[in-house]
Amino acid sequence: MVPEGFSRVAAVDCGTNSIRLLVADVSPATGELLELDRRMTIVRLGQDVDRTGRLAPEALERTFAACREYAGVIRELGAAQVRFVATSASRDAENRDDFVRGVLDILGVEPEVISGDQEAEFSFTGATMELKGRADLARPYLVVDIGGGSTEFVVGDEHVRAARSVDVGCVRMTERHLVHGGKVSDPPTEEQIAAMRADIEAALDLAEETVPLREARTLVGLAGSVTTVSAIAQELPEYDSARIHHSRISRDRVREITEWLLRSTHAERAAIPSMHPGRVDVIGAGALVLLAIMERTGAEEVVVSEHDILDGIAFSAAEAAAPGKGTAGR
Repeated sequence: MVPEGFSRVAAVDCGTNSIRLLVADVSPATGELLELDRRMTIVRLGQDVDRTGRLAPEALERTFAACREYAGVIRELGAAQVRFVATSASRDAENRDDFVRGVLDILGVEPEVISGDQEAEFSFTGATMELKGRADLARPYLVVDIGGGSTEFVVGDEHVRAARSVDVGCVRMTERHLVHGGKVSDPPTEEQIAAMRADIEAALDLAEETVPLREARTLVGLAGSVTTVSAIAQELPEYDSARIHHSRISRDRVREITEWLLRSTHAERAAIPSMHPGRVDVIGAGALVLLAIMERTGAEEVVVSEHDILDGIAFSAAEAAAPGKGTAGR
């Protein structure tokens, strides 16, 4: 039973490394979101895109398999509106039409291959809606969404003031700098880490041309690299969204974890109880992106949010479904 004034919507966020689903009852008037189902699947859609410019057939099939699972959940829960947003990997690929056709066949909606600026807007909305009443978190916020292929930077108060997407993410950095002889270095060399760090710093220079990174008073970190670092910092016995959401990690702790991850072997990282198997090889690069951002901005801590672009997409779908607004997903 959908509560009065709410719309039952499904939001799908398909990124470079993972595809995620949120089914929720959302009130466009109050901004309240009642979560019914949230799930994530590592599909590595961006496998080799940086090198080949194309989506690999096996990556497409992994993604379509997840879409078939999600279609069943959407039908079972009776979501009236579906919005499917695709980000970095599918923006870059020559054969993205194959991806679009496959999603349309399975879910009945065409994926919206959004720009980095649109991606940043959704991330900011999803991440900050719950924070705006917090007196202990000063504004403006800097929201950083560290994805597989790109990182989004958004500065804003009530609304977005400036946003930029740059092509630095945990998968892209790993494939570009930490792969040798077809395998991820275990562990990486100092030279590899230095080259990766230089790439990240150059991307931060680009972001800073548009976004006043150092003006932010509160840093909010999103996506799997950040949430995994939080889980490690808290020494959680398993991944626990409730304990990760709105946790706060100091810059010194992030540095300590990043240095360990970049010194560790695959087996050591895989043994971390909160580590998703799909993140074992890319978490070091993701953590280094986070650390570089904290050092560049001077942020003493990062506030970790489990609510991100997916929640922003759900809110946009509910707003579009409101009377007189048309139908989301069309």
